[in-house]
Amino acid sequence: MQTVQLSEQVSFSRIVHGMWRLREWGMDKQELLRLIEECLEMGITTFDHADIYGDYSCEALFGQALREKPALRSAMQIVTKCGIKLRSAAYPEHLVNHYDTSKEHIIRSVENSLRHFGTDYVDTLLIHRPDPFMDPAEVAEAFAQLKQEGKVLEFGVSNFLPSQMEMLASYLSMPLVTNQLEISVMQFEHFEKGTIEKCQEKRIAPMAWSPLAGGSIFSAATERASRVKNTLEEIKEEIGADSIDEVMYAWLLAHPAKMMPIVGSGKIERVRTAAQAVKLTLSRQQWFRIYISSLGHNVP
Repeated sequence: MQTVQLSEQVSFSRIVHGMWRLREWGMDKQELLRLIEECLEMGITTFDHADIYGDYSCEALFGQALREKPALRSAMQIVTKCGIKLRSAAYPEHLVNHYDTSKEHIIRSVENSLRHFGTDYVDTLLIHRPDPFMDPAEVAEAFAQLKQEGKVLEFGVSNFLPSQMEMLASYLSMPLVTNQLEISVMQFEHFEKGTIEKCQEKRIAPMAWSPLAGGSIFSAATERASRVKNTLEEIKEEIGADSIDEVMYAWLLAHPAKMMPIVGSGKIERVRTAAQAVKLTLSRQQWFRIYISSLGHNVP
C-alpha cells in the first residue's frame, strides 16, 4: 500500500478506513478487531473518526476493540475531528446543533477521544467544519497546548474552503497537514472553488470523503449519473478493473494532489476493492473522459 507523508511525524496510508457508520455495522469487539487487523494486513493503517460519529459512540466502540490488542495502536494512525455539537441524549445541554471551536471545547474533546480510544495521543486532529463564530486565536492556543503536551501530533481541517484555510493557518504556529473534503466523480465543488489548488499550493494532501458519491452512480437515477456510469464501465474494461468502484477510486488516486479516499464500509470486500484500485493506472485522457462525462460538456 502506498503512503503519503504529511509531516516528519505522520504519514497516512493512501486508502483510509472511515468509521462514520461503525455503530450501524453492528459488530461486536472481536468482529471489529478482525476488520481492523484485515485492514492493517492490506496496508490500510489510517482510521478516520470524529467525536460525533454514531451519536458520540464510535470512538469508544473502536477503543473497546483496540484494547483487545493494544499493540496494534503503534501500527496505525488515528485521525479524529471535533468542533460540531449535536443535539443528543448524551448531551442534553445541546439545545440546537451548532459549532464550537473554543479552546475549552477542543481540548475537552481531545481528552474525551483519548479516553475513548484508550491511547495517549491521536495522530491528527481536524476541525470538522468551518465555524462562523470561530476565534482562530483560541484554536491556535488549543493546538499549541495539545501539541506541546504530546496529545496530538499534527492538525488539519475538514470541509474548509481556501479562504477559511488561509485565515486559520495565519494564526497557527504549525502547518495544517490535510483538508478532508467531499470529492468524487460526481462532486466537483472543491475543483470549482479552488480548494484542490490551495491544497496543492500548500503541499497539503487532501482526504476525500464520500469517494463513491454516496452510491448514486450505482442506481443511475439521473441522466448525469447514468452518463458517468457508462463512461466508468467503458474505462473499467480498458484498464482491466473488476468493478466501477475501483475506477472511481482510481480516478481520485490518479490526481497529482495525492488524494486519500476514505472507505466507509464495514464489509471487508468493499475495503479490498479500494485497496486494489491503488494498482490501477488511468491515462490523462481517461481521467478527463470521466471528468467531462460528469460535467456534461467538453472542457473549454
